[in-house]
This record gives sequence, structure tokens and C-alpha cells, in this order.
Amino acid sequence: MSRDTLYKEISNLERKINLLLAEHTRLKEELGYKDQENDRLRSKIEQQEARLSDFQNKQNSSKIVSNTAVGKEDAVELKRVLDEYIKEIDKCITQLGEA
Repeated sequence: MSRDTLYKEISNLERKINLLLAEHTRLKEELGYKDQENDRLRSKIEQQEARLSDFQNKQNSSKIVSNTAVGKEDAVELKRVLDEYIKEIDKCITQLGEA
């Protein structure tokens, strides 16, 4: 191969390497954005699951209260107490999950 041909090949390789490096950088940034979005969506799912769990607990305590033969004032108090117990149990479960 002649010297000019070698220089052209080297120049061509350098250009391709630079294109690959630029593409690598772009993909790395895109991956970072995707990771952030993934974390955000996971957090949102956890919040939705917590809200759903809270709603289900409230619904269950309402069923317990309505199925219990007590007066209206006693039912309100019983529901309040059950809600407090459920919140405490949820906190305990969360702490156990973090351990």
C-alpha cells in the first residue's frame, strides 16, 4: 500500500472511531435518562401501591365496623381505633421490609 492510501485509511478509521465515540456518549446519556425515568416510575408504583393498601385497609375496617353490632357513635370510635391499628401495623411492616 502506498503512503497516501495508508493515510486515507487511518483518517477513515479515525473518523469512524470519533463517530462511534459520539454515539457511545449519546447512548450513555440516553441510558442515564432512562434510568432516571425508571426510578421515577418505580417510586410512583410504590406510592400507588401504598395508596391502594391504605384504601383496602380502610375498606376492610369499614366492613368490620358495619358488621359489628354497635351503636353509631361506637362504630365511629371503633373505626378510628382500627384505622390507628392498621397504620401502626403498616409502619411495622415497612420497617421490617427495610431491615
